[in-house]
Amino acid sequence: MPSVRFRLNGAETEIDADPDRSLLDVLRGQLGVTGPHFGCGAGECGACNVILGDHAVSACDTPLWSVADKDVTTLEGLGTDEQPHPLQRAFIAEQAMQCGYCVSGILMSAAALLKQNPSPTSRDVKEALDRNLCRCGSQNRMVRAVLRAAEEMAAR
Repeated sequence: MPSVRFRLNGAETEIDADPDRSLLDVLRGQLGVTGPHFGCGAGECGACNVILGDHAVSACDTPLWSVADKDVTTLEGLGTDEQPHPLQRAFIAEQAMQCGYCVSGILMSAAALLKQNPSPTSRDVKEALDRNLCRCGSQNRMVRAVLRAAEEMAAR
């Protein structure tokens, strides 16, 4: 079985796996990374979003071979219990989640947005989160949380 090397949450990672397997399957099944969730399996819901380089991608339809020698960030690499990412703090402060199933993917989409655009408008946030499905109805709070995190990050 061929091996694929990439950086997972900043750590060099080498995995022996079928390079055509989905990144989500390898992350959850072989590497024990549970932040990205399986949702639709077709790249339409955002529950499995990770950051590849600077962009949010659906891990369920990203083949392992495509991440070779690249940076992959999951929720586990966003912040820590001791030092949560500003997005994580803002989502808690704004009570921007209910069941939590979609939140990992939404945080990854929001983090990718803030990497590319540190001062987004409400419209920018809505567009960035458009491919993330949330059935709990917390979207307005999520937009406020992303804007709050952007303000905190800008003040640093």
